[in-house]
Amino acid sequence: MELESAKTLGMALAAGLGVLGPGIGIGILVGRALEAIGRNPEAQGKIMTTMFIGAALTEALAILALVFAVLVANGALLGGAA
Repeated sequence: MELESAKTLGMALAAGLGVLGPGIGIGILVGRALEAIGRNPEAQGKIMTTMFIGAALTEALAILALVFAVLVANGALLGGAA
């Protein structure tokens, strides 16, 4: 396998698998928050605040995965080999 093909494959795997987990996590997080608000509407403000903080932290993992994928594609993680 050529180096360019390996970099492209590595980028695709890093980006695809890296955003899969946070995507599932945000879906579960929002679903549980809506369920909690349905059970206790008075706590909506507290639940929504906590949900947004959790979603932001989870989304940060997806952004890191995309940055990692770009670094792999540019060869920055392969010792600068172009």
